Amino acid sequence: MRGTHRILTTIVALLALQLGSLVAPAYACGCGAMIPSRSERIGVDREESAVRWDGRSETVVMRFRVHGDARRAAWIMPVPSRADVTLGDPELFDALDRLAGPEQRDRFHFWPREGDWPFDTDHGDGAGAPAPGAGGVGIVGRERLGPFDVARLTATDPEALGDWLRANGFELPERLTGALQPYVERRWEYVAVRLVPQEKDAVLQGELTPLRITFDSPELVYPMRLSRLAETAQTLGLYVLADHRMEPRSPIGGDVPEVTFAGRIERPEGAVAGLADERPVHLTVLEQEFPHPERIDDDHRLRVVADTPYRRVEYTDRLLTVGGGVPVWLLTVVGGPLLAGVAALLTIRAVRAARRRPDTGAGVRSAA
Repeated sequence: MRGTHRILTTIVALLALQLGSLVAPAYACGCGAMIPSRSERIGVDREESAVRWDGRSETVVMRFRVHGDARRAAWIMPVPSRADVTLGDPELFDALDRLAGPEQRDRFHFWPREGDWPFDTDHGDGAGAPAPGAGGVGIVGRERLGPFDVARLTATDPEALGDWLRANGFELPERLTGALQPYVERRWEYVAVRLVPQEKDAVLQGELTPLRITFDSPELVYPMRLSRLAETAQTLGLYVLADHRMEPRSPIGGDVPEVTFAGRIERPEGAVAGLADERPVHLTVLEQEFPHPERIDDDHRLRVVADTPYRRVEYTDRLLTVGGGVPVWLLTVVGGPLLAGVAALLTIRAVRAARRRPDTGAGVRSAA
């Protein structure tokens, strides 16, 4: 988590330090930052994170979509304890999106709108919508995972991590030192990742294979502190899988977090089952905006709340019809006068018939 925030901070700092040059480092992202070499640039189009917490350990799965001309980049995430790093399932986030998707409902309107007959103009088909290192850094593990060269590090001070980055061809801005100090005081460790394309001379482009990072944690924590160094607004999107509904304890300097889905998944399948250990799980989906990232004052710490289910509803507006698609408004406009005319005709016929009928009552009185 430290590393993540460092990277975020690093990216922002590099943007400021290299203003006016051709170098364009990645912007800060929710749980980490991406650092290219001096002569290259990389941008993060999107970052997605899913967190599984069982009360004792935490697993964070992250997926990046990047662009730029960088043939390699570094990414760092601070973690509260020794981490295990593997590749994540690429199908996970699509599966979560399907589970948390909004409920679809139809909403009918009486009068025609744009797109309804007779105002529709589209007659198409309808398709649409570890060995000790130098400078106070200990390497407790290192492995190659797909496009990632992953090193798990310990560092006794922020400068030590900066030394390691510089030794591997990356620059850690000096302004990051103070932001990393809280993690140093807590004796957190780091996951440092070098992203390297698998094809020679290729650049880092598109959607990268997810990384899955697991560590022991007595509380559900998601690192955000380093994002305070970002110079642009930040957005956090987070899928949380736990035994109960989970929400942040505080906004930590951003807008109030919005819950877009909360519900229990009794029988998780596929990639979700792999993250949930094949057990029922409560899924909470959170979105949060940080228009002023400099106000971020802590990491997100999530707590158990009442298991109240919630799902957004998306309405599809449809014209009210009957009898195989006949607009009700048309029946009203055309059928109303027609029915009135028929009623009037029947009334006239009834009156005429009454006039022709003999007045039998008057004859009876005359005979008397």
